[in-house]
Amino acid sequence: MDQQTKIQVLKDLIRINTANDHEKQAALYLQRLLKNYGISSQLVEYAPDRDNIVAELDSGQPGPVLVLAGHLDTVALGNRDSWEHDPLSADEVDGAIYGRGSVDMKSGLAAMAIALIEMKDAGLPKKGKVRFLGTVGEELGAMGSEQLTDQGFVDDATAMIVGEPTGGDIVYANNGSIGYTVKSYGKSVHSSMPQAGVNAVGNLAKFLVAEEHAFDDAPASPILGKPVHSVNVFHGGSQLNIIPDYAETQGNIRPVPECNNEDSIARIQQTVDQLNEQPGVDLKLEVQFSFRPVVNDPDSDFVKLVQNAHQQAFGQPAGMNIIHGASDASNYIKAVQCPMLLLGAGDWSLAHQVNEHCDIDNYLKVNETYENVIKQYLA
Repeated sequence: MDQQTKIQVLKDLIRINTANDHEKQAALYLQRLLKNYGISSQLVEYAPDRDNIVAELDSGQPGPVLVLAGHLDTVALGNRDSWEHDPLSADEVDGAIYGRGSVDMKSGLAAMAIALIEMKDAGLPKKGKVRFLGTVGEELGAMGSEQLTDQGFVDDATAMIVGEPTGGDIVYANNGSIGYTVKSYGKSVHSSMPQAGVNAVGNLAKFLVAEEHAFDDAPASPILGKPVHSVNVFHGGSQLNIIPDYAETQGNIRPVPECNNEDSIARIQQTVDQLNEQPGVDLKLEVQFSFRPVVNDPDSDFVKLVQNAHQQAFGQPAGMNIIHGASDASNYIKAVQCPMLLLGAGDWSLAHQVNEHCDIDNYLKVNETYENVIKQYLA
């Protein structure tokens, strides 16, 4: 595939609006693209107009299974008047392509799909398989990767690259993410006689004080550090002359392997249980999602292979980084324990931003990196 066609593929994907929905349109585009080059694929429906895509090159010989994974959705477009270039324009300016998802992560998707096309043309892989996954809903719950995990699409994976925007560098470790709600139940009465009611807001405030110390003695990861915890949403009360009978707060935990998801949730539950021993306190914990941390050995054979693939494409060593965010890998790791690295095109700091844009040269070199990994891992 020539360079201009590769650039056009990215532009086409950016112009498909998949802001938190309608991923099927991008999946259909990729399915047609792959079919044009003799690669079959299947769509896996999550909901109407929300389909994942799965494609595979199978050598027919035993060997490793490399999974290249990305997500089809983007975050919301934001205020279009604030953009210098419309978020669905895919305008090319000064060697960069502008638009929502140009970084996070349609550049990664395009580079992965093109890698499959060019490897098929080269008669690769010679052993094992390379599988491409494009998922729905990563930005708001990672439903697609959860669905594909539950349906067994990663059970046989021996290595994986998730195309989040890393500028081509290697992210070898990331925190998980847990979203939870604590609900407080009380009894409403007239505010002139608060002693006759139970103030749900006041009781929930006790949780806000207590949760600040829930992770004080949590063990730290030598790579990721201690788990990160914050409470970010609070709703309570309806009118100033009514004692509130309901309030809720929402929090987020970024777990690490040494204080994993189960341990982290147990710490919040223990805080709730201790407060519920007080008269009149009635709190309930509900967990909305629980994504696991992913930590790879930076000295493993697969990491070294990817470092070499990057060096060949970029002409310089890859940066080795960690992040405290989660990705679809946090679902995939529930099914299989194998190397799972984040590596994609674009600057992470531009993700979710107005005027999001991806450097074309970086995009093309990441595509080359993927192809080098396939050649070396499945030679």
